[in-house]
Amino acid sequence: MANTILVRANADGETTVVQALIRHPMDSGFIKDKDGKLIPPHYIEVLEFAHNGTVVLTAFWGPAVSKDPFIKFSFKGGKKGDTLSISWVDNEGMKDSRTAAIM
Repeated sequence: MANTILVRANADGETTVVQALIRHPMDSGFIKDKDGKLIPPHYIEVLEFAHNGTVVLTAFWGPAVSKDPFIKFSFKGGKKGDTLSISWVDNEGMKDSRTAAIM
C-alpha cells in the first residue's frame, strides 16, 4: 500500500499537535461480504510516530479500530521544520511510512 498516510503537525510554543489519517480497511474478521463469506481479518497492529528519530508515540491496535483510522495527539517539543516520521505494520506484514515536516 502506498500513499496511505495523511499527516499534519503544527508546533505552537512548547507543544506539537499531530493529526493523521491512515487509509486502511481495518477488517475485523467478523464481517461478511455480499456472498455471506467472512472477510478475513486485516488490520494495523503497530503504528509509530518519531520526532527527529525519537519515538513519541507507539500504538498497538487490533481489529476493533475502525476503517481509515484518524489519530490526534500532542507531545512536548518540536519546532517548525523538524522531522516527523510515521510508520505502520499490519497483521499481513504490509507496511507503509511517511516523513513530514512540522509546520
